[in-house]
Amino acid sequence: MHIGLIGGIGVAATVAYYQRLTARLAQRGVKPDLTIVHADAQTLVDNNLADRRQAQAKVYLPLLHRLKDAGADCAAITSLGGHFCFDETQALSPLPLVSGATPLDAHFAANDIRSVGLLGTKVVMRTGLYGQLERTQPIALADEIELLGDTYISMALSGRCTPDQRQLFLTAGQRMVDDHGADAVVLAGTDLNLAFDGQAPGYQVIDALDVHLDVLEQLATGEMRLTDLDSLR
Repeated sequence: MHIGLIGGIGVAATVAYYQRLTARLAQRGVKPDLTIVHADAQTLVDNNLADRRQAQAKVYLPLLHRLKDAGADCAAITSLGGHFCFDETQALSPLPLVSGATPLDAHFAANDIRSVGLLGTKVVMRTGLYGQLERTQPIALADEIELLGDTYISMALSGRCTPDQRQLFLTAGQRMVDDHGADAVVLAGTDLNLAFDGQAPGYQVIDALDVHLDVLEQLATGEMRLTDLDSLR
């Protein structure tokens, strides 16, 4: 299956999707059929912070048409923060969209994870990941949402993580585990791999990117059909 990726939001996240997906497929002897288009990260950030869902969906629309013209069978947004307008985008899209948020609740339940600490954009944390966690209790640090969200955006736009930024995220994760009883901390912002890759924080970390890739891998190998996406809820 030809998979289209809306990338650029941010660049580090796009690279992570591309590297990890192609590595998975190579291990299985499958040649990837991928097309990536570039969206503007600052435009996404501005629309996200202002909750301009329709405006961002209209930004995605010509990119989705470009992916369709390139032969893509489906498309994915390579940013969980970029999912804030997923429903609005899906309503306009000429291609089926593969959500990175929808599979998470089932993944947590299947692994007996009852509560998760969320790190990502302000919207991701405030909404408990867009209200899609029905079987899992979402946890966010109410007193640090502004700081964590602003730091995440700064890191995503720069494509690099400073030592102070890394420590902020690692400590926030520890607080959600120790003070609020989170069973695991979820990297619900794709660029958080910049902070957590190669680290051993002492608590369970789940990269939402990898859960999204599980679905894309199954689609790319033919183990899943687009008609199966509804079953992920």
